[in-house]
Amino acid sequence: MLRLVLIVAFAAVSAPASAHVTLEKPDSSVGTSYKAVLKVPHGCKGSPTTALRVKIPAGVIAVKPMPKPGWTISVAQGKYEKTYEYFHNAKISEGVVELGWTGGSLPDEHYDEFVFQGFLATELKPDTTLYFPVVQECAQGLHRWIEIPAGGKSAHDLESPAPGLRLTPKRGAH
Repeated sequence: MLRLVLIVAFAAVSAPASAHVTLEKPDSSVGTSYKAVLKVPHGCKGSPTTALRVKIPAGVIAVKPMPKPGWTISVAQGKYEKTYEYFHNAKISEGVVELGWTGGSLPDEHYDEFVFQGFLATELKPDTTLYFPVVQECAQGLHRWIEIPAGGKSAHDLESPAPGLRLTPKRGAH
């Protein structure tokens, strides 16, 4: 009986988290490359996903999306809020600020991933969380995964949390 109670309790706790758009790898070190894999577990109330847009947070630089068969990628460029140091002492002050995938169809009963890579600027603060607001468009309706928890709260307190990336201290030199 206790085993059944634990299984039901675990399912209740983990089910809401799996219904959200999330990052496959929820933490990474500042000053390193990061491969972001956005996991999309469903459509919008039974309707297939037809587009996905993600806003790139400040400090995530040199972003490149991965092509996805059947989907068209859109890239919005802009100025960063500051100039960042990149590999080999390069300085960059503009780049990708938003990505989108359109033209495909992801049925509600299927799961898929949307991938891009970027660099987590050395200037980012470890032990903080970066949020990647996502808008999921469907044949009928849309879902905005854009909520960012206020101080003292967590993404678990929100109905439609933005995927979060926990920053850790920089690893040894590369």
